[in-house]
Amino acid sequence: MAATYGDVRHLLPGNYKRQITDWLEEDCPSLDYGGFVVGESEGEARLLGKSKGIIAGVPFVDEVFSQLGCTVEWHIKEGSELNLTPIHHCATVRGPIRKILLGERVALNILARCSGIATKSASMLAALRKEGWNGILAGTRKTTPGFRVVEKYGILVGGADPHRHDLSHMTMLKDNHVWACANNRAAADGGVADKDVTSIAKAIPRAVLAAKSAGGFATKVEVECRSVEEANAAIEAGADIVMLDNFTPDGVREAAKVLKDAWNGKRAFLVEVSGGLTEENAAAYACPDVDILSTSSIHQGTGIVDFSLKVSLR
Repeated sequence: MAATYGDVRHLLPGNYKRQITDWLEEDCPSLDYGGFVVGESEGEARLLGKSKGIIAGVPFVDEVFSQLGCTVEWHIKEGSELNLTPIHHCATVRGPIRKILLGERVALNILARCSGIATKSASMLAALRKEGWNGILAGTRKTTPGFRVVEKYGILVGGADPHRHDLSHMTMLKDNHVWACANNRAAADGGVADKDVTSIAKAIPRAVLAAKSAGGFATKVEVECRSVEEANAAIEAGADIVMLDNFTPDGVREAAKVLKDAWNGKRAFLVEVSGGLTEENAAAYACPDVDILSTSSIHQGTGIVDFSLKVSLR
């Protein structure tokens, strides 16, 4: 994963700084009454980690305080585990106390959530590696609107794959795309398509070819499949990835093996498995013929890592 080869912060787009500006404005859109009480005295605050987990979100915290004229000195490297002592001094923030407190809640919210995602991603990946599976653990596009860059960043720090960042990042043909494609074709022929396995399998090649013509050679195409028949149709049409969606563990193992055996030496493709995967059940789906396990459980509804900020005047 990216976290293994370099500093993940170098992947961040410049627009994340504008998002932080918006988040600061959201938290204080009018008068800062607490800041009035504090005044402009200079000081520092200790950023304390109070629960076990992996720390992630450093560049976002840096930017929050940078925009407020403060500096952050980190005492722990991003991606490191917080130790098991009750309190871990992670960083020191310096600047006007009013500004430190102005950024406190925004910074802590980002850090707690991003670290929670990194922790969950790393934990699930470690569980799969323990079972001997060496494939790719990926997130999904089920992210929080306006917060996607932070959530995808946390996945990367945790060692998992962020999968698609947006609709323009790879073409994903889900059942609705194929059903709509089938109905469009049927309407043109004067009829209506049935939503059965056979009609969908017949519609998949047309959808894949349309996607290939739009995305060109550089954009991969993935097709969500409900059966081996649909997966075969997608592979034959040139899909780069077939997603076995909501299969049982036994069904996944059987289907993935059938597909890999059938197309061995003929077509190159990846098998992805998705649908209801969690840290508790993912190992049941992991087998040599499965290349990717994708799940929203590593970034949606995860816990947080607890942090606090304690001010001390100079």
